[in-house]
Amino acid sequence: MKPAIVLLHSSMSSKAQWAALVEQLTPDFRCIPLDLLGYGGAPYPPGADQDEAYTHTLAHEADAITAALAAHLAPDEAFHLVGHSFGGASALHLARRMPQRIRTLTLFEPVAFHLLPEDDAARVEIVTVVGRIMACATDRDATRIFIDYWNRPGSFDAAPTSAQDKMIAQIAKVKLDFQALLGEPVTLADLAVLTMPALVLSGQHSPASTRSLAARLATALPNAQALQTRGGHMGPITHGDAVNPVIAAFQRGELITEG
Repeated sequence: MKPAIVLLHSSMSSKAQWAALVEQLTPDFRCIPLDLLGYGGAPYPPGADQDEAYTHTLAHEADAITAALAAHLAPDEAFHLVGHSFGGASALHLARRMPQRIRTLTLFEPVAFHLLPEDDAARVEIVTVVGRIMACATDRDATRIFIDYWNRPGSFDAAPTSAQDKMIAQIAKVKLDFQALLGEPVTLADLAVLTMPALVLSGQHSPASTRSLAARLATALPNAQALQTRGGHMGPITHGDAVNPVIAAFQRGELITEG
């Protein structure tokens, strides 16, 4: 049986973002792209709409991922794990929960800012952005801040109206994602248990916050390699031609020198 690869997408995306990578990997692997809670075909976090005291956590995401995997993997079956952005932070939580089952860990700019000290410039930067998003009077304004930060100023307004409407409809889950990210009680030192081979990728034109975090993360993981690729934070979607071959090569155990 082919080894399995589980793929976790970014916020405001879905498992469909991995279609081209799945096509590259399918000859050698069983690909399992999953929708995270509130995206694609996955349900919104249970209780989030009804309970004002609800607090979203990465444990909620990991519980949903684990339940979904039960339909694809044998009990205790090992698998490769790939995550991008919020999917990368979720992958880190899942890997800490079941390190013995993770063959390799591939992360493209996981937004795990909780790993950094509160006074770290990268964490301060993203906390400031989140504060601006939460303070917005409208979902449209909040979505504009979110999209423009991860892409470039003007990106949201330049998008077609249909795309804007779709993004606006997802900003409530994005806010829960940030709640989970910043509330995770984990530090870089806690990652010492993740001894599996790891690849930490970042985009050459990404915000300083995620590039800085990726570099710190690659140093903290005991068996990690770091590499920058063309593009920015959304590289797996916007620059798949550069990112996907690197991810595929790592899964196959090939030497990686550039992206």
